[in-house]
Amino acid sequence: MIIQYLSNNGYHAAKLTLQDEANVRHFEHQETQHELRRLRKAIVDGDWAEVDRLLLAKPLHRHQKAFLYALYKQQYLESIEHHELHKAFTFLNKRLKPLEAYQTTPDEFRDLCYLLTAKSIHDAPSFRNWDGIGPGRERLVEQLQSMMDLDETGVLGTGGARDNVYVPPNRLVTLLQQAVAHQVEAARYHPKSTPRVGTLLEDYSTVVLPNATRHVLRGHEENVKGVAFVGNAGKWIASASSDHTARVWDTEAGGGRVVGGACGKDLGRAANRAGTQVATVSGDASVRLWDLHRLHDSAGAASADGTGNGAPVAETEPAETAVPCVSVLKNHAAGDLYTVQYHPGSAAHIATGGYDKQVRLTDVSSGQVVKSFAGHQLSVTSVAFSPMGNVIVSGSKDSTIRFWDVLSGLCVRTLTSHLGEVTGVALSPSGTYLLSASKDNSNRLWDTRMMPRPLRRFKGHTNTAKNFVRASFAGAGDGMLVVGGSEDGAVYVWDRDSGAVVQRLRGHAGIVYDVRWCQRQQLLVSCSEDATVRTWHYDESVPVCPDEGALTARW
Repeated sequence: MIIQYLSNNGYHAAKLTLQDEANVRHFEHQETQHELRRLRKAIVDGDWAEVDRLLLAKPLHRHQKAFLYALYKQQYLESIEHHELHKAFTFLNKRLKPLEAYQTTPDEFRDLCYLLTAKSIHDAPSFRNWDGIGPGRERLVEQLQSMMDLDETGVLGTGGARDNVYVPPNRLVTLLQQAVAHQVEAARYHPKSTPRVGTLLEDYSTVVLPNATRHVLRGHEENVKGVAFVGNAGKWIASASSDHTARVWDTEAGGGRVVGGACGKDLGRAANRAGTQVATVSGDASVRLWDLHRLHDSAGAASADGTGNGAPVAETEPAETAVPCVSVLKNHAAGDLYTVQYHPGSAAHIATGGYDKQVRLTDVSSGQVVKSFAGHQLSVTSVAFSPMGNVIVSGSKDSTIRFWDVLSGLCVRTLTSHLGEVTGVALSPSGTYLLSASKDNSNRLWDTRMMPRPLRRFKGHTNTAKNFVRASFAGAGDGMLVVGGSEDGAVYVWDRDSGAVVQRLRGHAGIVYDVRWCQRQQLLVSCSEDATVRTWHYDESVPVCPDEGALTARW
């Protein structure tokens, strides 16, 4: 198929090179088969000189020495049969003795020596059933066939038995087109027009901007400061509130469960990749770890409207089901903790930051601080791990962003471009891009390979008051969209490459603090001062706004 493609597209030199390499392998196999046929004939004819030349010129098998012993034994017995004792004695010493370890029975070599003085070959116990020269040679050929597995069914390549298999025209391109078509068909949303797939290096994913509320999740009594999807699958949503509780919500049904209470304000939350544990931080300088295994075991069926497409917005009161707190970690000085993140490689470590100006890396199982990172002049508001987990990025009220080497504990880079407090930091899936949110009324995009200047600023939202308004990456690939909250109560969606606002989602009645995206569920989730959590999806019945249409056309 590859040779066909190269030929059809004019890559004749590459085609000839590929053919030559394939033919070399074929001719090597063909030559080996020819030599084996000559070897079998030489054995049957007793042309031992030809046998030696074929076997010694090029080893044919990894067990060749065992076959050589059987071959030399046959020649020795034929010399005894012809009463050529002097020749047999020389052959015994020079050929058989070095291969004595390959004898078939413990006494066989001793009996070979005895034959030099015996009247007949049958006098030796090991050779009483020897039936002559001809049958002995035939058994050698059978042994060779068994050892080499001479299966002449042909080989792949030019000239082999399967060369006449029909290859349909443009077969390679057709297979690639079929693979892309399957990915498009398997996408969650099917585009109305045929999509343009620009690369085969990553799977196709539908570019769909959420445009409607799917669920309104009610249960918190005060503002909700933090929200996150639980695990890569995003089946659950975790939220933390100033009402001293955290909750977990069912993504599909919209139902919720109480995770638990904590002293002070729950301002941060994070979930491990497996979705089995949630961490929350609070105003009493503690980190609480919540076990979600029981939640997974008792998960109920989704609501009747399933995906929620075309259904009225659900406003669901959560079931008051407690989830156990498995650990309380207090490794910071007194004061609020604002942020927590799990290490991307496992759930064994978490990074936290808060009022005491330090970032701390903690071992979850032992509760001990593994490393402390000191350098910020004011509170640490947000932390993020690099994809490899070897770098921690932190934002602070001192308007700086710092990069910490996990192994050494040293600050390896500091960004000072923001004019206000940094309220959030996030890294793209590959770690190439850094997104920062600040009270200077902008979110900024950085290329981690080309700092210290930002690539662009995302504007349109409001972030100036005493609130932690954050932003994050969304969309397929390396985060082709940027989503964030705003003090005007809207969820903002920007095109990462152009910086243009492509969607504004309105529904909250207060400040939107945080927005997160789940690629698997194709959902946005946001939390707000109005004590609600909202999920946002794409509803075909909702008219496409002008900004969204422009983005869809460009992509």
